[in-house]
Amino acid sequence: MKTFKIAIAGGGSTYTPGIAKALMLKKEDFPVSEIYLYDINEERQQKVAMITQKVVAEFDSSVTVVPTINPKTAFEGADFIFAQLRVGGNTMREKDEKIPFSHGIVGQETCGPGGMAYGMRTIGPMIELCDFAAKYAPNAWIINYSNPAAIVAEAIRKERPNARILNICDMPIGMMLRMAEILDVDKGDIEVDYFGLNHFGWFTDVYVKGKSRMNELREYMRVNGLVTPEQSKDLQHSDADWIKAHKNVAKMLQLFPEYIPSSYLQYYLIPQTVVEQTDRSYTRANRVMDNREKNLFDSIKHLEETGEFQEGFKVGVHGTFIVDVAMSIAFDQRARFLLILENNGAIPNLPDDAMVEIPAYVTSRGPEPVSLKPIGLFYKGLIEQQLASEKILVEAALEGSYQKALQAFALNKTIPSAEVAKVILDDLIEANEKFWPVLK
Repeated sequence: MKTFKIAIAGGGSTYTPGIAKALMLKKEDFPVSEIYLYDINEERQQKVAMITQKVVAEFDSSVTVVPTINPKTAFEGADFIFAQLRVGGNTMREKDEKIPFSHGIVGQETCGPGGMAYGMRTIGPMIELCDFAAKYAPNAWIINYSNPAAIVAEAIRKERPNARILNICDMPIGMMLRMAEILDVDKGDIEVDYFGLNHFGWFTDVYVKGKSRMNELREYMRVNGLVTPEQSKDLQHSDADWIKAHKNVAKMLQLFPEYIPSSYLQYYLIPQTVVEQTDRSYTRANRVMDNREKNLFDSIKHLEETGEFQEGFKVGVHGTFIVDVAMSIAFDQRARFLLILENNGAIPNLPDDAMVEIPAYVTSRGPEPVSLKPIGLFYKGLIEQQLASEKILVEAALEGSYQKALQAFALNKTIPSAEVAKVILDDLIEANEKFWPVLK
């Protein structure tokens, strides 16, 4: 059986050991011989590599784990490139969150002005990664987790339309896991219908072994949101911030009960509630640094000092999802996932060039999207406003246009006026001086 070379771009991420373990848990069905970690932060990557090597060796000592800052070494001959770039690290994430909050606006790493700031930092490096792949691994598939996925996907569509890339997000998978727990069924028995943009979509039906359970699920969630009856297996989305988000799904369903909203829609549909619920001095970025980041690096320090391996990370849906997608490509499994794809008529009354999040079957030749029905005017209006904001932001980054950046910010539903948009944009330009293109 063929063995695979996996390259992980963003190898210094706290998620890297979990992805490596997810690969090892599937090693009988998806044999991997090499895992290369690529990052521009060599010191951080070397530390993460230490624990990743320990994780892999516990399962199969013959699998090599190689950290490198050389793109040729990392990507040459790779079968899959898993991309999880966090440009600017958690230091910039904290600014993405706190600068908007300082103006009374939602501060979040992928939505609203914070997400737009992160997108402006990520577009250039993701285009560069596509170029590395084309040069060193032209047959490889890039499976991209890098946020904000909607903005990244639009930039790649526009600038590298022939790139072999699948843009994915684990949030719908996490929601489906919780739906399965609410219905007391196996997650593998659930199939969903869904439409929208990344972090901006709705579940229109939920099936268990072909039978719709939407009404039952919706009634439960109108009261309880995504809070499960017992402790959820979705450990990745179970801390205090996520519990608030899961409860806010109930608030959104009470307002608009037709479909089940993505939890991220809270930032657009009930933004003032989110602002009121948030400690602006201690945001999600601080919680990540003080928990997930600290736990991993404490375990690395313990390994350095004692030689003892402690598993200071979790294998969440982030790791298992990316491996499942790779396996479906590798073995032509035609598994059904929610992917971020160019619309091309899949949602008939949205533009063909919209990067939409919809169901698709993943084959060895790429994704085969599921055709959906036209969507209602309310959803169409919301999506087209968000889509315009994202498209204009990408143009702003590629053209270095201040005016287009301001238009993108003014269009975003989290921002109440063009005047507020300008103040936040100017603050973010100053904070991102080292990362953003110059806007004129």
